[in-house]
Amino acid sequence: MTEPPHGHDDSADETPTTAAPATATEHCERGEQTGETDRTDGAKSTQPPRSYLLGATSAGFGTVALGLLVMSPLLPAIINDLSITPFQAGAGLSIMWGLNALGQYLGGRVSDVLGRHPVLVFGLLGLVAGVLVVTASATFLGYLVGVAFLGLFSGTYPATGFTHLSELYAGEQGKAFGIYTSFWDIGGGLSAGLATVALATGNWRLAFPPIIVLAVAVALVLHSWRDESYSIERVQFDFRATVSRALVGPEQKLLVLSFCLFMLTWQGAVSFLPTFLQVEKGLPAGVAASAFASLFVIGMLVKPVSGNLGDRFGRLRAALCSVAIGTVGLLALSVVESTAWILVGVAIFAVGLMSFTPPMLAYVMARLPDANAGGDIGGFRTVYMGVGSVGPAYVGLLADVATYGVAFVGLMLALLASAATILAAFRY
Repeated sequence: MTEPPHGHDDSADETPTTAAPATATEHCERGEQTGETDRTDGAKSTQPPRSYLLGATSAGFGTVALGLLVMSPLLPAIINDLSITPFQAGAGLSIMWGLNALGQYLGGRVSDVLGRHPVLVFGLLGLVAGVLVVTASATFLGYLVGVAFLGLFSGTYPATGFTHLSELYAGEQGKAFGIYTSFWDIGGGLSAGLATVALATGNWRLAFPPIIVLAVAVALVLHSWRDESYSIERVQFDFRATVSRALVGPEQKLLVLSFCLFMLTWQGAVSFLPTFLQVEKGLPAGVAASAFASLFVIGMLVKPVSGNLGDRFGRLRAALCSVAIGTVGLLALSVVESTAWILVGVAIFAVGLMSFTPPMLAYVMARLPDANAGGDIGGFRTVYMGVGSVGPAYVGLLADVATYGVAFVGLMLALLASAATILAAFRY
């Protein structure tokens, strides 16, 4: 693709022109110094190499995914045990994901004031608190409180993690985000296995102790590697100002719109892909479940690759290619009928679906002012995740009044619109 007009370049080394000069401590945080490098005063940094911090932060993100995604396969058992309706169970998950989206902004903003590590540790311990409440719940009210805690507290982790890694890997955010987001898929894959083992014992609550142990272990590691002290300060929240910064200029508006359209597809497709494959394509339940699990397996592989490609060849270009591949995959799912070709279509769709976020978020992060980066990326994620949460409702509604096939065609059109907004962003 030729370079866009007006000197636009979405290469990896772009940084915000509004950023204040970095202090020595900030340079250390960004990976320009590590624990093996002398500080200016001759003392040695106690920080581990940034690759260690990347691994620990990513492990925490995978643990958050494990705690959230394990709820879906446990729902039938929870419904029976608590004597609640499917609608009540689904409403609980809607609350969980809605509060998780809100937590993105809250955690990011707090981390701008109190530091990244304290919020990362809080997010994992909050995840433990939510899991404990869910485990102890014996009524619908207890279930609602538990999933609310689980969603809100764990929601403080992801945006803070993105900001932390952006500071550590200045100029290489795509690479770092690819590894970071691949751990979400690892957590998603593990959640299915964990739920299967717990349900085989006849007690769905047994799925949670391993999550608690893992969350506490990662929290202890992040705590021991913190580079700031824990403190309590007043944090001012101004979501309106945050959204205004996220939407400043036509390019930012286009990027937000592109993310919203993409997340609408992601949430809708992931929520109903197994049902679509069974109802519309006639696949057995086991094959449909395996196809669903393949999304996360493919995500583990392609996210680091897409992040690296974005750093090397342009992040908007990489994101545009991802959306194009995902659209081809959805088109194939809509027209092919044989099982083999359906599975190929799922694989193509997964490559596009899972490779979008690392380069696109790296592109956005490179344009955020350092002083508000955590809150701004948190607010950015709150907006597009909030819009994306409409996806499952859209697919369910279209399936009621028409078919799942019609609903998935609509998702394909949403991906095409997302690609169009990215192309429009190349003008700026």
